Amino acid sequence: MRNQRQIVDYALARRAVLAEYHSGRASTLDVCDANPYLLKAAEFHGRPSDSPCPVCRRRVLTEVCWVYGDELRDAAGSARSPEELERMAGLFSEFTVYVVEVCRACGWNHLVLSYVLGTGAGRPRSRRTAGQ
Repeated sequence: MRNQRQIVDYALARRAVLAEYHSGRASTLDVCDANPYLLKAAEFHGRPSDSPCPVCRRRVLTEVCWVYGDELRDAAGSARSPEELERMAGLFSEFTVYVVEVCRACGWNHLVLSYVLGTGAGRPRSRRTAGQ
């Protein structure tokens, strides 16, 4: 994806949740709690990942991209395909993308990555302090 910036990887948090699950301190109900809206978004807007579900191992995970930003208005909070993200990156100055992995078999879901996309137009070049 072009123009990705402010990238945050949530791999450590994911590892911690899975460690809790595999040690028995968290149940399947605690970690496999995808809501129906997320499962539908995975079906229609998601793309398959390369890794199997870390909980049930029955299916390959699906990655769903959610977009948020003031400029998006009604589109904020919706799932988008990678092709739509490319188009939106050229239309809007800035919006945040959250990538969630979900297993459509057992309901495992976790935030994987977040980043900012957009043209960057209209962003201030430097921050001013209160004394300026």
